[in-house]
Amino acid sequence: MLIGEVARRSGVSARMLRHYDALGLVRPTGRTVSGYREYSGDDIRRIFHVESLRSLGLSLRDVARALDDPGFRPSELVDDLVRQTQERIEAETALLTRLRRIGAAEPADWEDVLQTVALLHALGSESAGRRQRAALASVSSGSSASSGDEAPVPVEALVEAALGESDASVAGALRWAVAQSGDGALEPLAAGLASPVAAVRERAVRCVAELTDERATALLRDALAHTDTTVRGVAALALGARGVADAVPALVDLVVEGTNDVEAADALSALADRPGAAERIATTLVGRLPRDPAGAPARRRLAQALADIPGDTAAQALGTLAHDDDPAVAFTAAYVLTLRDPG
Repeated sequence: MLIGEVARRSGVSARMLRHYDALGLVRPTGRTVSGYREYSGDDIRRIFHVESLRSLGLSLRDVARALDDPGFRPSELVDDLVRQTQERIEAETALLTRLRRIGAAEPADWEDVLQTVALLHALGSESAGRRQRAALASVSSGSSASSGDEAPVPVEALVEAALGESDASVAGALRWAVAQSGDGALEPLAAGLASPVAAVRERAVRCVAELTDERATALLRDALAHTDTTVRGVAALALGARGVADAVPALVDLVVEGTNDVEAADALSALADRPGAAERIATTLVGRLPRDPAGAPARRRLAQALADIPGDTAAQALGTLAHDDDPAVAFTAAYVLTLRDPG
């Protein structure tokens, strides 16, 4: 079969067949009576083998090795192809994400596009200072965007940066920037709360705590039932500051565990000012008092938390704790009682 007919039947162009011939990859092995080079059946089968291997992403050099090298091991090449394909997918996915963020910012012109790209690069910089400046600049850009001066800030990019930031100063700036960006941040933050990485979950709930609207409060309420104790604790402190009584059990847990117990006690004290809340909070605190000697540190913290809870239940519990077998607990409770009733 001559080259033109092979090209027509195989779908491989005559130019590519000549290229295969020049490389020694597929050479016509026959001759017609007129002296023209002719492809045999085996040659045509080799062409289809070449095309099949190329469809997997192999270079022509690797195709030649696969077909002609007796020591060639397909598994090694397949492993390399898997790795290269994964890297290519990751790069394309990153590009797609960046393009979507630029599109979400609704740029008016190429200047807006360049500003958004510059912000995305700065948020991913290795320099903590540059990341922090980018976070702060994103807020000023977003506020200017309403007057038509600059491109809006892609909220998802800010959230992703905040969820991945380990530097405390930069993280604070990013949380503030996310809070200024509006409720568009809630959906990616909710996804962050479901992350398998504990650090990401903590950053997500701290970002949500900076948001003050009702949807953020609802998300924090849901976080009270989270399996991650850190997430529950941060949510409880934020809800306590907002006067949400549902946070009381989680706040008491913080006191018992000694995690942010001072802040938790302050939040309980503020909640106790609400009508009818003091007795419920005191009852919850008293119900968590451990009786064994090993629980003395928890009893002391609970006594300190009861100090600012008005009512008879708290006073009676402190009176009992003033005679505790542990001297530190007894001293703390007795001192707190003098502050509650100097007489």
